[in-house]
Amino acid sequence: MDMKRINAGKLRAIGYDARERILRVEFDDGSAIDYAGVGSEVWRRFSTSGAAWSFYRDNIEEEFAGKRGRAAVANQRAELDALFGGAEVPKKPNPLDALFKDPGEE
Repeated sequence: MDMKRINAGKLRAIGYDARERILRVEFDDGSAIDYAGVGSEVWRRFSTSGAAWSFYRDNIEEEFAGKRGRAAVANQRAELDALFGGAEVPKKPNPLDALFKDPGEE
């Protein structure tokens, strides 16, 4: 499912699977909700809305059954936080470091 990045209220990304009629909504806290039985017209109106957060609250949150989960971008977010001054991400060992170490180093 392709996700459309947005910044509206607590929303950070939205996506739609037309074949399965599933709408995925991802939030700024890393959580996500998949809504079943969402029609393409609701998706079209939601994805083009100038007030996506209000549209979500008024037309989706209370109208459709949702299944909570986690957004797949949680790990990427931690890396971005570290890059821009947030929490640190543990450094992954580089296998090439052994090839380029000083001769006196063990």
